[in-house]
Amino acid sequence: MRRGDLMAAECPSREVLKHLTSRWGVLVMIALEDGETRRFSQLKRAIGGVSERMLAQTLQWLEADGLVLRIAHDVVPPHVDYRLTPLGMEAAEKVRLLADWIETRLPRIAAGWANRAA
Repeated sequence: MRRGDLMAAECPSREVLKHLTSRWGVLVMIALEDGETRRFSQLKRAIGGVSERMLAQTLQWLEADGLVLRIAHDVVPPHVDYRLTPLGMEAAEKVRLLADWIETRLPRIAAGWANRAA
């Protein structure tokens, strides 16, 4: 497999990178990383501060990228579930590593903020 040129403006990998590493993309991946299926309302409750519009848009992007599976049930009222695809599970592992790195280094990062403000 040949790698793309992520630094090139027209590289298609940039779109996936944008979706996956957006604030809400990261949080959706982490919320679904346990392999469980979640309803939209469960995801919204789990991800503090996300609007319905941003959550819906993020899920659509991740679904289009093949990372999230949307399961629509033919019932009234409508019932839709989401879970990670096998590819999404791989990506969630990587996203989790980045999120864990940030959380464990936060004191050092915050010290940088404080030094900058002084």
